[in-house]
Amino acid sequence: MKTFRLLIIVLFAAILSSVYAQEEEERKIFEIYGFVMMDAGYNANQIHPDWFDVVRPSKLPSYAGEYGTNGNFFFSVRQTRFGTKAWIPTRLGDIKTIFEFELFGTGVDAGQTTLRLRHAYAELGHFGVGQYWSPFMDIDVFPNTVEYWGPNGMVFFRNIQVRWMPIMGDTRLTFALERPGASADQGVYSNRIELEGVSSHFPVPDFSAEYRYGGKFGYVELAGILRYMAWKDMNDDKLDLTGHAIGWGLNLSSNIKFNKSLVGRFQAVYGEGIENYMNDAPADVGIKNNFDDEEQPILGIPLPVLGVVAFLDQQWNDKFSSSLGYSMVDINNTDGQNDSEYHRGHYALANLLYYPVQNAMMGVEAQYGTRENKDGWQTNIFKVQFSFKYNFGHAWYKKQKI
Repeated sequence: MKTFRLLIIVLFAAILSSVYAQEEEERKIFEIYGFVMMDAGYNANQIHPDWFDVVRPSKLPSYAGEYGTNGNFFFSVRQTRFGTKAWIPTRLGDIKTIFEFELFGTGVDAGQTTLRLRHAYAELGHFGVGQYWSPFMDIDVFPNTVEYWGPNGMVFFRNIQVRWMPIMGDTRLTFALERPGASADQGVYSNRIELEGVSSHFPVPDFSAEYRYGGKFGYVELAGILRYMAWKDMNDDKLDLTGHAIGWGLNLSSNIKFNKSLVGRFQAVYGEGIENYMNDAPADVGIKNNFDDEEQPILGIPLPVLGVVAFLDQQWNDKFSSSLGYSMVDINNTDGQNDSEYHRGHYALANLLYYPVQNAMMGVEAQYGTRENKDGWQTNIFKVQFSFKYNFGHAWYKKQKI
């Protein structure tokens, strides 16, 4: 009888211990993070003044002297970033959220130091909604550099989306419906009154998907996108400029771990009408002459684009790292585009970064880019950039049951 009582007491104590352990386990529920970053440097050539602190081949002059004099020094804090993450427990699992912004103005705020939304995204189980990385892009291709804009041939786009992730983890599968949109280059006909009444039309969302296979070597990822772009001629005249185009693209990317300290980041993308998903490319649709048809003398054509990225990131030790690489964008122009239209861009850089203490970084980077127009005219840019960065963050925890 005593043995039985002793057994009951031991079992009861084990149950209490297990419950107590569950209650005492701390889980992260909220986090703030970010960094303060200052860039300074010298640009030996010239670039559009809204993009003074980055290397964007498409924003280089389209003719000699377009943006004034060569040789300018610059300072910027536009890379500075702030974000929050939260984990909200529910009976279906944690709702994970991210809200993040930075100070780099684009669009109507191009050239300004202003608040700019990066991520506003929530995820529950295998589903996610909000603004986040498009599945068509691979953020892990971005190298360890201090130049803000990054490789021009990289797919890089944060988009509003609804996504389903049936497989999650190092190996993953993702499908998404994304906000549609496109840009059009009206070329030599841009000042024609007939084009002023042509409006865009996007009746269906963009569809994107990715599959990544991960292993000890790194990973290999294949992503794709399919999109429908249309435009309607609202003018009451004899011309009919209404039309549509199918955009599509395939993106093959990889990180290869050559050893514990050397990582290769590679990507090759090809498609038509996907320029606004690229990191640095102009219009999705260009004008093609169709003079044999009096009613529709010009057509909208999705522009073919090729992008490549190849970078090596080397961690020399706990104090120093380097990155070296090259990227390129090539666009097939149409006969209706201006001779000065962007055709091809090259991007290359090398750096040495120093980490004196935890959460602090400083470094120097040499950057080079070229632009080639449709008619073969070329220009280039060479910059030296010095950057200083301090990371900050804090997390809150709460005792919860597993």
